[in-house]
Amino acid sequence: MEFSGQTAIVTGVAKGFGRAITRRLARGGARVVAADINVPGAEETVTLVRQDGGEALAVQVDVASAASVDAMVKTTLARFGDRVDILVNNAAIWQLVPTDELSEADWDRIVDVNMKGVFLCCRAVIPIMKKQGRGHIVNIASIAARNGGTFAGLHYVASKGGVLAMTKKLGKELGQFGIVVNGVNPGSSETGMMVGLPPTVREGIIKNTPLGRMAEPEDIADTVAFLASEAARFVHGETVEVNGGIVCD
Repeated sequence: MEFSGQTAIVTGVAKGFGRAITRRLARGGARVVAADINVPGAEETVTLVRQDGGEALAVQVDVASAASVDAMVKTTLARFGDRVDILVNNAAIWQLVPTDELSEADWDRIVDVNMKGVFLCCRAVIPIMKKQGRGHIVNIASIAARNGGTFAGLHYVASKGGVLAMTKKLGKELGQFGIVVNGVNPGSSETGMMVGLPPTVREGIIKNTPLGRMAEPEDIADTVAFLASEAARFVHGETVEVNGGIVCD
């Protein structure tokens, strides 16, 4: 996919999907703002981008804070010009806890990052994209929003369900302005959330996945690159399942 001359913002880039997405967009020629609350992790991602021959800038952001998100966008415009062509809302946190042991503070923390963060980032870039008359927004949700989750608490599942609903609403609202909005539902994957699973559990997941493996971060990154490109110009308001067939529509 070709992104030369375009500016992208990717959140949650310190590892996993976000790191792979940042590198994939940069390899396509995008100038990427690699945003994360974890600055050392974001800087490691930027180093990898530069080793690939791409251009990226590490920026600290707390996506649950409107002031922090607005500062991230202001930094993007100051560094790369008066454009934001692509926004990938990937930042998320995860917790597995029974509902009757779930604290209000933990509920608020997960929902603020995973769902309110998507809202705040979209709100910050929509006026820019409207002025441009074009843009791509890709929201990273989760298979948990479809199947109720196996390794996630109620708050995580609810937050990702909210991301699915927001993707649909944003699609209906923003298409008239040339802003294409889609989502990705990753299945079980080779990322931090799955690290430490007992071997029998891991084997069970792989056995129940028709393609016979977990997702690699690059599987998600390639799907995001498609949705952020002109190749997906008539795919809108959809959330693509990238789960190896474990959930099929």
